[in-house]
Amino acid sequence: MDSVGIVSYGAYIPRYRIKVDEIAETWGEDGDSIRKSLWVFEKSVPDIDEDTVTIAVEAARSAIGRREIDPLRIGAIYTGSESHPYVVKPTSTIVAEAIGATPLLTAADFEFACKGGTAAIQACMGLVGSGMIDLGLAIGSDVAQGAPGDALEYTAAAGGVALVIGRSELAAEIEATYSLTTDMPDFWRRDGMPYPEHGGRFTGEPAYFRHIIGAAQGLMEKTSTTPGDYDYVVLHQPNGKFPMRAARMLGFTERQLGPGFVVPHLGNTYSGSAMMGLAAVLDLAEPGERILMASFGSGAGSDAFLVRVLDEIRELREKAPSVSELLKDPTYVSYATYARHKGKMKM
Repeated sequence: MDSVGIVSYGAYIPRYRIKVDEIAETWGEDGDSIRKSLWVFEKSVPDIDEDTVTIAVEAARSAIGRREIDPLRIGAIYTGSESHPYVVKPTSTIVAEAIGATPLLTAADFEFACKGGTAAIQACMGLVGSGMIDLGLAIGSDVAQGAPGDALEYTAAAGGVALVIGRSELAAEIEATYSLTTDMPDFWRRDGMPYPEHGGRFTGEPAYFRHIIGAAQGLMEKTSTTPGDYDYVVLHQPNGKFPMRAARMLGFTERQLGPGFVVPHLGNTYSGSAMMGLAAVLDLAEPGERILMASFGSGAGSDAFLVRVLDEIRELREKAPSVSELLKDPTYVSYATYARHKGKMKM
């Protein structure tokens, strides 16, 4: 397969935030202990009229505008999410119409908990690499759900990232990918359930750590690399503690983890989580630097990627908002406003 990689990228984060202390106070919990246990201080909140589709559209527009790409060159759009607004009606077709990419060859929605977006990257890589399409658009977008008073409510956030995948004019080459998947019942939501449930004892060791560590190690074995060969590492960020621990287990340093470690002031954007960390690294990485990214999706699986930054990245720096810019100057809301925006109060 010819070289395949990232032609452009774009991110979107709603401007609203709620502090962990505000949620804790509502439920009579100790905000300080929760912050320390999760290493999350605040999270993004969608506006009252924002959902997975609108976030995906904004991220896609940012990716296309950053490189002034003709949308009609895009032959496939895949959107990974676990909060698609329709059970029957694709998010991806709405995105295609909104960005002027119709008619196009193929569009579909992906769902694998928090790794639907990286599964979309792999699908686009296959279509582009085979020559079936010129460009593919892979999106990870979510307005994550957490039941009132549940532990997930402290981290479930909103945001999205879009990557344009192609063979030429690459800003970064995806040199290799490796995945590890098993049937692990750590997290689920049946049809008709408004909020997911989680099997607490499965969440850490047998789910997140087994798959993240296994996929990252598998990628390094496949490519004959070690942690020292990478300038950055980006791991799925359900909270702050898990990726920090996983990075240490793999042999990476805080310096390698830091630039893509956005969860403390963003929360867990689910399908956008690992991709948001990657976008934050691409905002500052220099040509020749290498990135290891590993996503995680409950149920359970992990997709790992070796990404090498190329000279073209320098042309994209100032042409769309960076992740750090999107995180600046938030508007903080009360729990009541947050609940209203999230539709937690039913009439």
